[in-house]
Amino acid sequence: MPRHHAPSAATRTAVAKLAQPPQVRSLHPVAGRFVYALRLIALHERSHSDPVPELTQRLGRISIAIKTLQLLETVTKAWPETVHVRRFCCGCLSHDELTLGRMLEAAWRGDRAEFGKQIDGLVRHDRIDRIWNDAVDLVMAEAQCA
Repeated sequence: MPRHHAPSAATRTAVAKLAQPPQVRSLHPVAGRFVYALRLIALHERSHSDPVPELTQRLGRISIAIKTLQLLETVTKAWPETVHVRRFCCGCLSHDELTLGRMLEAAWRGDRAEFGKQIDGLVRHDRIDRIWNDAVDLVMAEAQCA
């Protein structure tokens, strides 16, 4: 009869970590702000209202609000399906929010290779440069505000 081994402590820890959804607070602040902006935009889309005034107020500058909307538009055109976002008050991240947050973190660090890894297989390669450029534009605007 086959002998079953108890999982190691490392295996149990890894499985427990997978069971916990990723949190917004685990992201770089710029990436977290982008995730909350996505959620706010989704609320405005549902109510058929313009998100720019509230985005500008919450993000601090109209340039950041506009660059956020530009990045989202570029991502939406390239993403294989509708970008899934959680409720505005939720501390957990959807898989799409986590991917987009990690993309923004890579853009903040100027790490083009890591940025590409985050969306490799999700979007066509010919669209990655445009997303990268819009992400860099957003983080540059955020850096000027900091």
